[in-house]
Amino acid sequence: MRSVEDQQIKVTAAAVAPRPVRVAISEAQGLLCAEDVITERPLPGFDQAAIDGYAVRSVDVSAAGSDIRDEEGELVDLTLPVVGEVVAGSRQPIRLQPRQTVRVDTGAPLPTLADAVLPLDFTDGGRARIKVYEPVRSGDYVRRIGDDVQPGDVAVRAGTIIGPAQVGLLAAVGQDKVLVHPRPRLSVISVGGELVDIDRTPGPGQVYDVNSYALAAAARDAGADVNRVGIVSADPRRLRDVVEGQLVRSEVVVIAGAVGGWASEQVREALEGLGELEIARVAMHPGSVQGFGRLGRDEVPTFLLPSNPVGALVVFEVMVRPLIRIALGRRHPMRRIIRARTITPINSMIGRKGFLRAQLMRDESTGDYLVQPLGGGAGSSHLLATMAEANSLIIIDSEDTEVRTGDEVQVAFLSQRG
Repeated sequence: MRSVEDQQIKVTAAAVAPRPVRVAISEAQGLLCAEDVITERPLPGFDQAAIDGYAVRSVDVSAAGSDIRDEEGELVDLTLPVVGEVVAGSRQPIRLQPRQTVRVDTGAPLPTLADAVLPLDFTDGGRARIKVYEPVRSGDYVRRIGDDVQPGDVAVRAGTIIGPAQVGLLAAVGQDKVLVHPRPRLSVISVGGELVDIDRTPGPGQVYDVNSYALAAAARDAGADVNRVGIVSADPRRLRDVVEGQLVRSEVVVIAGAVGGWASEQVREALEGLGELEIARVAMHPGSVQGFGRLGRDEVPTFLLPSNPVGALVVFEVMVRPLIRIALGRRHPMRRIIRARTITPINSMIGRKGFLRAQLMRDESTGDYLVQPLGGGAGSSHLLATMAEANSLIIIDSEDTEVRTGDEVQVAFLSQRG
């Protein structure tokens, strides 16, 4: 029986980022940048006011706040005439003369000869003339041309995950498109003579196709671009035709209901000759029996998952999701793992690493993490309702069969509740 870690190494080694494509920056969020984006113009593109206030020559207000006296020795205020106003977006050039000021909005171009901006609260806020209470130095409250980015600088580097800040920077330097590795395309197929789609009423011995919907949702959550093929007959010729069609359009293929029993033999027969495919027993529960291979001309990673929806989701979480995250360029493809104290005892299977549905909580008095397993013991791995309630997975080492109340265990975060 192969260890979980060995199977993960085998699977993730097959992860390949899709070929780069150029997309609009509005579509690039969350994707891996595939080029160094070199800026062609400075940012800001002109000297501009960093705040609302008054554009000045700093030398004209250097004496503000100190004792200024007239010829008779009386204290006088430092005042400047306001000779104009410049709003953001203004294209009308203004030249500032000595001992004058111009009112400016945030982002407004700085008048010629102005080298600083007086904040409004450094003045009395006058319209025709202002009293200046505090001085400013040259460059204060000014965004100089090229302060942020100079021509020739790299705005976004290849290998960077494009987030909101990167999208904003690309827009700021006038880049409307960017070369990225797109989301890996993943196809989900369900196999099983007992399956019917959810728009039909199940007959005797039939069940709804849960897996193609649940796994498609899990793949989207991981960041893939998903094609839910749905139910496909296990007839070898028909299944082979469908799988071959998906291999040419996908970076990952997932087939649920394809391991264990008679269905497994049909799947093997259908996929024979398409490439390397191995059905193995992995030391984990649920989902011990699973398949993985690289099929088609492009050696597309292909997974065979159990028919049990909970087992299929757990195998997807442990094996398929990390491959998707690596293909997206994520440096940390695994879920965040913390330690939590159990509030009930847990039984686990000897010799298999357990991935048990759980509810993770926080102790209000201590701030410690607490975790409660969901579902029963052996034979309860089919209980899908408990998977829907779970926000985490308890991870139990293969050597541990019993965990007592209050013991610490490893817990992997799943989706966060609002």
